[in-house]
Amino acid sequence: MWFLSKKDPSGFNPNSTAEEVTQGIDGSAITAIVTGASSGIGAETARVLALRGVHVIMGVRNISAGRQVKETIIKDVPQAKIDALELDLSSLASVRNFASNYNSLGLPLNLLINNAGIMATPFALSKDKIELQFATNHVGHFLLTNLLLDTMKKTARESRKEGRIVNVSSRRHKFSYSEGIQFDKINDQSGYNGLSAYGQSKLANVLHANELARHLKDEGVEVTANSLHPGAIATNLFRQHSIISGIVNVIGKHVMKNVEQGAATTCYVALHPDVKGVSGKYYADCNIAEASHQANDAGLAKRLWDFTMSLVH
Repeated sequence: MWFLSKKDPSGFNPNSTAEEVTQGIDGSAITAIVTGASSGIGAETARVLALRGVHVIMGVRNISAGRQVKETIIKDVPQAKIDALELDLSSLASVRNFASNYNSLGLPLNLLINNAGIMATPFALSKDKIELQFATNHVGHFLLTNLLLDTMKKTARESRKEGRIVNVSSRRHKFSYSEGIQFDKINDQSGYNGLSAYGQSKLANVLHANELARHLKDEGVEVTANSLHPGAIATNLFRQHSIISGIVNVIGKHVMKNVEQGAATTCYVALHPDVKGVSGKYYADCNIAEASHQANDAGLAKRLWDFTMSLVH
């Protein structure tokens, strides 16, 4: 269990749960998309948002698993407004199909929580011939955000309520390849390292949020973009590593966050009134935290934006 219990500037700490950090918040006028909501902190994020009255659309790769999570949430929160749509972040065609389906529903969109991810997988290419972790964790979310941004801007304008985009990154963003983003070697199998590639994709999440925040500020729209580290959590992200998974199962509950704590920072950044107007920041344990030097490199963020735009087009 976490041994630090002192309260930080926000009033919350690593022990805080998603329910605790959203206590008393009315989300009944909010519609949210949560990617990767069929398990782990994504499922808990969806549950807690629904508990606070938010209409939640779960973007899930496995629609059957998504429906099971929906049923479980409704049993726990009978009044929940929650739906599931198929979304495979590793496929640009699937991302485009999801966005088209969502936009055709005519729903507003206040929150976009880019949560889905894979971790330290063996080298593989996506259907679009992009290294799989970079494709799933960054490129898919980049395209999804772009395709839904007009809907978010319209919602913010008509509702006069701030929209929020939340990128779930990781502390591992500080442990990417030495150059940060390997623009010229994204698909280079010979130099591939699973954990470094994961760090690269998580660095891209922070850079994307920062550059998006600058774009939104320049446009003068009431939509923010932030990134966060949810904490070390015993989830199925470790499924690719049987030894690590075994260790996590044995000692994880003593030294890692549980899922309820792991979803806290996401829910805090998504719903808490203290985050209103804050954009381009990196959070951990429900407080603004220090990202890496590379994550704060505006030039790198701009280069990544242009690079990713060329990939999706």
